[in-house]
Amino acid sequence: MKIVAIEVFATELPLVRPFIVAYDAFHKLPSIIVKMTTDTGLVGYGEGMPDPHVTGETFSSTYEMLVKDIAPLVLGANPFDIEKVHRIMGQAVYYAPSAKAAIDIACYDLMGKAAGQPVYNLLGGKAHDFLTVPYVVSILPPEEMARQAAQALQDGYSSIKIKVGGDPAVDVKRIRAVREAIGPDVQLRVDANQGWRNVATTMRVLKQVEDCQLDWIEQPVLADDLIGLAEVRQKTFIPVMVDEGLHGDKEMREVIVRQAADLINIKLMKCGGLYPALKLVAQAEMAGMGCQVGSMVESAVATAAGAHLSLAKGMIFSNEMVGPLMFSRDFGQLRYEQDRLLLADRPGLGVEVDEAVVRELSVFAAEVS
Repeated sequence: MKIVAIEVFATELPLVRPFIVAYDAFHKLPSIIVKMTTDTGLVGYGEGMPDPHVTGETFSSTYEMLVKDIAPLVLGANPFDIEKVHRIMGQAVYYAPSAKAAIDIACYDLMGKAAGQPVYNLLGGKAHDFLTVPYVVSILPPEEMARQAAQALQDGYSSIKIKVGGDPAVDVKRIRAVREAIGPDVQLRVDANQGWRNVATTMRVLKQVEDCQLDWIEQPVLADDLIGLAEVRQKTFIPVMVDEGLHGDKEMREVIVRQAADLINIKLMKCGGLYPALKLVAQAEMAGMGCQVGSMVESAVATAAGAHLSLAKGMIFSNEMVGPLMFSRDFGQLRYEQDRLLLADRPGLGVEVDEAVVRELSVFAAEVS
C-alpha cells in the first residue's frame, strides 16, 4: 500500500461561544485537514490545529509547510511505515509538530482501515472501558464561572476544569466561587496556561486556595521555566501538571530529571502525533507519572485520535477530548453521553468525515500528487 495523493484544507471552525484562556480569546479556530489516498483506494484523514502561542506555528505557516515541504516527501510511502514517515518529516523540517501530527493521524486512520481495526487496537487494545471528559470553563467573572460549573453538574458532568491566569486576586475568587458552587466532592482542575508566569505569583495564589481541594494545578509558570515549575512542586501539596512546558522527548527527559511535575499533559499537536505520543506515555510510565491527553480544541478528527490513545493506555488516567462539544459546526461526529465519550468500533479513527463541510469551511486548499 502506498500513499498516492494528499489534499490539504486550511479551514476555520466556528465556536459555540468564545474560548478564553490566559494568553488569548478565540471566536473561531484554525484547523488544517489532511486527506490521504492510497493506491488501494483507501482514504484516511488527519488534522493539525496550530497554536502560535504554544508550538510557534501559525495557520498559514502550517498549511504552506504541509503543501510545499512535508506532504510531497511522504508520497509513495506506506502508512504502516510510521517510523520512516516521521524520520522523513523530521529530516525535512525541525519541530512543526501540528503539521506532522496531521500526517501522522491520517496514516493511523489508513492503518486501521487497511487492517479492519479501530486505531486503539493498533495501540494496544482497550485499557479502559470508557472515557469521561470534564466540562471546561473559560476565564470569565467569578460568578459566571460558578454558574456554568453548577449547570454542568446538572447536565451530567462529574468533573470541572476552569481556566485562570489573569489577575491573581480575581483568580482566587474564581477558584473559590467555583468550588463553592459545585460542592466539596466534585473533581476540580485548574489551568493557568502560564498566566501566573513565576513562582512567587503562583505560590501567592495557591496558598490562598489550599482548602479548595484542587485535583491539580496545570502550567502555572512560563512554559520554558521547568526550574520554576519544579520549585512550585516542592512548595505545594497540590499536584502539578506540566502542559505547555512539555512537547516531546527533550522536554520529557528534563521534566523527569528535574522532578518538575507530578503529571504530564500530552497533546498530539505539541508532540507531532500518535507515534511520538506513545513514546511519551512509555517514558511517563517508567518515571511513575500519570498522563492526561489534552486537546487544542480540535475537530472530531484529531479528537478521535487522542481518544483512541487515551482508551489504549492504562497510564492515561484523564483526557480532555472536548473539542467537538465546543464547535457549532464540525467535520464529523463523535458520540457523547453526558460526560462520556464513546468511540465507535469502526476501522480507523471511526469518524465519517463530511468532505462537503470541509470544503465549505476551507480558506485555502491544495492537492499534492
